[in-house]
Amino acid sequence: MPGGEEPGHRGVHVRRGVAGVGRPGVEEPNGFLGVDVGIANIATTNDGTRHAGKGLNRVRHRNQRLRAKLQRVGTKSAKRLLKARRRKEARFAADTNHRIAKQIVTEAERAGRGIALENLTGIRDRVRLRRPQRVTLHWWAFHQLGQYIAYKATRAGVALVHVDPAYTSQGCSACGHIAKANRPNQSTFRCTSCGFAEHADVNAVRNIAGRGHADWGRW
Repeated sequence: MPGGEEPGHRGVHVRRGVAGVGRPGVEEPNGFLGVDVGIANIATTNDGTRHAGKGLNRVRHRNQRLRAKLQRVGTKSAKRLLKARRRKEARFAADTNHRIAKQIVTEAERAGRGIALENLTGIRDRVRLRRPQRVTLHWWAFHQLGQYIAYKATRAGVALVHVDPAYTSQGCSACGHIAKANRPNQSTFRCTSCGFAEHADVNAVRNIAGRGHADWGRW
């Protein structure tokens, strides 16, 4: 659709966040592609694909500086420019989300897998971040990305499961041990029980994929 905009995701969520259960045209998945959203990368899959990393963050920070400058000026013309800047950012976010969602759904469809996506409801309230990261979190349309993935998955007949994100970042995808100490920093996961080490985003998304498989099996 023009400008990367798509219809809102309506009537797809059924049975505690499992989309497509009992719906004609939805293929039985051969495993699940987990999707984790984050600040360093907008989305990471358990295949190790990272969508929109450093390049997008540079755009985010540049826009943040421009907004702050216009807000300090405070004139009518500056306010008009600020509104125009916000509209431009919204279009940019929608286009980027559209492209990421398309790549994720295409990847799952090609492999015959479903998609496991963390439930993004309340993401702004539950995530604790440093101030620059909070700015990014509030600016980026994560919920919109989830809507685009759900809409495209439904159109493609790809099963979609929304999973509880609790402890996916602290739990070990190898042995299941959960501890805050497993995350020595934002990008590193190192299990204090079994010693398993991986990029933090990849470990988290493996947990999400595993929960997707378990949740699908319950229905």
